[in-house]
Parts: sequence; structure tokens; C-alpha cells
Amino acid sequence: MLRPDINDLLTQTGPGTPMGDLFRRYWQPVLHTDELPEDGCPPVRAKILSERLIAVRTPEGEYGLMDEFCAHRGVSLFFGRVEEQGIRCPYHGWKYDANGQAIDVPSELNNSEFCANVKLRSYPLVKVGDILWTYMGDPEKQPPLPTWEFATVPSGQTYTSKRIQESNWLQALEGGIDSSHVTWLHGGGPKGTGLEADPLFAGSRGNKYNAGDVKPFFEVVENEGGLLIGARRNAEEGHYYWRVTPWVLPNFTMVPPRGDHPMHGHFWVPIDDENCWAWSFDYHPTRDLTEAEREAMIAGAGVHSKNIPGTYRPVANSENDYLINREKQKTGEWFSGVEGIAIQDSSLQESMGPIVDRTKERLVATDAGIIKARQKLRRAVEALRDKAEEPVGNVPEHQRIRSVAIVLPADQPFVEGIGDAFQAREGVGQTTV
Repeated sequence: MLRPDINDLLTQTGPGTPMGDLFRRYWQPVLHTDELPEDGCPPVRAKILSERLIAVRTPEGEYGLMDEFCAHRGVSLFFGRVEEQGIRCPYHGWKYDANGQAIDVPSELNNSEFCANVKLRSYPLVKVGDILWTYMGDPEKQPPLPTWEFATVPSGQTYTSKRIQESNWLQALEGGIDSSHVTWLHGGGPKGTGLEADPLFAGSRGNKYNAGDVKPFFEVVENEGGLLIGARRNAEEGHYYWRVTPWVLPNFTMVPPRGDHPMHGHFWVPIDDENCWAWSFDYHPTRDLTEAEREAMIAGAGVHSKNIPGTYRPVANSENDYLINREKQKTGEWFSGVEGIAIQDSSLQESMGPIVDRTKERLVATDAGIIKARQKLRRAVEALRDKAEEPVGNVPEHQRIRSVAIVLPADQPFVEGIGDAFQAREGVGQTTV
């Protein structure tokens, strides 16, 4: 459990909050590149860390991310006209460049002098992979561009989706590092075959180990950018099956791989304190995704979701009780009665309420990863707030990381057994079972 003040510390990410300041030390995904598909296309609203912003792509191809509202009368620039070098407010014609600097105020006699004193808050917007990323912190503290493997492999090897999740970012993250729920929620319990029903998980020996041991043992070790969370289950005699989940501060996680399926993971990005973006990615480090794999991802299999067309809201959502099917819940075909791994997660995480009251929790041994992550987050937030100590996880050497699934002799510690398998290496396949 957490004290109320610590729960507030870790869950509030708006401007001026300690956790918000921590998030503003990292590049965060904001938009798919196809949301700004061509030069001069319409602007897009983008809310992140409780800031309402507008994203533009000028006719010259320059990306920009700035305060959504015109400095004159507060009109939303979503209704603005994208013109040469920027965007013009349709109300009185004020025009801004991609950096939010006013460049034309037609009503003013001394136009250029007036413009020099008008600038909207703005942030860099940069394409890496098929994602547009932003950094919202002190420009002097801006870290190198993100180097996550999923975003830097060739485009044919990777796929990314996103969905809105109606919960605080932290309870979504905690689901991402909680390997113990996989056996039940996604696998269907000791007799379940849930993971085998998903084309992006089927056929792995790991599915059998997951189903065969409902009492995983957790071991959590420090890593340079965060934690390596090992979950141990019984395998063949004298051996254990280890699933190793990396967490990199503050909001990056990966799911341990299964067979030769693509690897997957998430970013959990606060929209505000009660909603977050669940960014989900799949990639294969050594080959292109097959057409069948890509079609399955688009259809909402694996860690992805089927969204309402034209939106990022899942078809199965809180308003329709996630389309729960009591008959399939009863038969065990879908253990929770909810279809799909992503929605199985979101249905339960959202059911906690927008910000779960962690003062009422009864944590157990299998929550070791969650406990360690909270402690490390708190230390990082307080060190930045009280000592101006820069956090980890925002440099390339902390981002070249992978999840691991491996069978090891019973007497071998997982850290020793995986060696450097958790490090992303170009052209080298994942370590998987």
C-alpha cells in the first residue's frame, strides 16, 4: 500500500508537479506519423501531461507542437488554416510558425515588433520510426533522440498502435510489469488455453509453463535504466522457465517473447491524471513482419486493440462493459469473459477507477516488481525535485533493451543465465521460448 501523499506524488503529471517534471525529462510518443500524413495537412489536437496542444506540419514539411489556443482570444488552433511557414487563426488572422512564434498580426500597424513579443508555448516534434516524439522539458536538459529498438528497426519489421485508456498512467504501467496475471487473465488459469487462441502468442512452450505453475516466484534486480523483473515458473525437471520484463523509467515496458513471434511492449503516456495513451508495439529484430502477423495486429490481436474507426477508443470499452460475454466466461473460453489481451487488461485496470486508492491494497510476494518500481520512481522524483539530480532511462545506452524468455537450470540465477540477452543488438535474434 501507499500513503495518500505518495500516491499523489506518483500519479499527478501536470505542469509544475514533481512527477510531471520527471516526465518532462524524456522524449514521449505523441502521434503516429500518419496522423500528419503530408506537408500542409490539417492540424491535429494532442493532449499530453495535462497540456492541450496542437500539432502541425507546414507546407514546407516542418513539424511543430504548440499551445492549442491562440494568444489573442483563446481560440482553438484546431480550426486554424495551415499556410506557408505555419498556421493562421481564422478568428482575426494571427499567424504562428511551427515553433509557436507569431509571424503575422494583420491588425497591428507595427506588425513585426508586435509579433516579436508573442509566442505560444511550444515543444519539438520529431519523427523517429513511425512515431512523432516530443520533449517538453528544459531545452538545456534535452536528451538525445530516442533509440528504442522497435522504433529504429526497418519499417517492415515493426508495427505500432495506440488506444485511449481511461485510467491513470501508473496503474496501466503496473499491469505491464505484473507477469503473475498472465496465467489467469490472459491464459485462462491452470487449464486454460487463452494464449494459444491468439495468433501472436500461439505455439510457444512458454504458454505451457505459464499454465502449469500458478505460483510464480519473482526476483527483481536493478538495471541501469530501471529494473529487470524476473518471474520464475516450473519447467522440465531441474529447470525453471524465466520471463524477464524490463522496465525503463518512467513508462516503458516490454513483454517477454514467445517462440519466433514478434516482440512486443508498451509506452504508457499520461493524457491527464485520469487517462493515458496505451502505445503498443510489435517488432521482430531480424525479419520483416509477415502479412498474417500485420493483419492480426491491425485486427486487434496480441497487445493491440480493435478501435472505433477514426478514433483511438477501443470498440470494447467502459460504456458497453467491454462487451463481456458471460457464456464464454462460464465455459472458460475467455476466462474473464472479455476478448483480447489489450482489452482484458484495460477492462480490469479501468475498473479500479481513474486513480486507484493504493492505501487499500493488500500486496503479496508476486507484486515484487510493482513495489520495486514504485520505490525507484519515488526516489527518482524526489532526487530531481530536491537535489536537481537527473533521472536515468533517457539516454541511448539505457534504451537498447529487450525482454527475455528462457529456461535455465534450477540452480542458476536468472541474471547470470540471460547474460547480455536483454541488450538489443542489431541483427541478433531475441532470446525466447
